[in-house]
This record gives sequence, structure tokens and C-alpha cells, in this order.
Amino acid sequence: MKDKEKIIKRLKSIEGHIRGIQRMIEEDKYCIDVIKQSLAVKSAVDKVNALILESHLKSCVTTAIRSNKQVERERVIAELLDVFETSGKI
Repeated sequence: MKDKEKIIKRLKSIEGHIRGIQRMIEEDKYCIDVIKQSLAVKSAVDKVNALILESHLKSCVTTAIRSNKQVERERVIAELLDVFETSGKI
């Protein structure tokens, strides 16, 4: 994965933010402030998923689509559909 370091860096940042939210809860911080931080983490996780998907499309999916094996092409398409159906994005 070409973007592996970028993804790991983002995940470490998310990990720090999660710890921060935990501290906020422990310190009884204002609920709306906690929710704002939680939503920021959700957005960051969505960005990580987008980076992983982009890498997957550029590597694994492209290789499978170019393959002479119809079964492989159908498999990657079914995988992508499953991910999006499971996430409620389609």
C-alpha cells in the first residue's frame, strides 16, 4: 500500500483524539464539546477509509479487472458492493 505511512499517521492521530475524548469524559467536560470532538474523529476515520479504498482501487481492483479471470473480476466487484451495502452508502 503506497499510502501506508499516511494512513498510519492518521490512525495515530485518531488514537490521540480518542484518548482526548476519554479524558474529556473523565473530567466531565461540556457534552457538546465532547460530541464535536467525537464527530471530528468520525470524519477522520471516514478519511482513512477513503484513503484505503483509493489504494485498493488503484492496486487490487485494477489488477483484478485487468485479469483474464472473470471470476476474479466478479469477486472484487462483489466485495466493493458488499462494503458499500453494509455501510449503507448505496
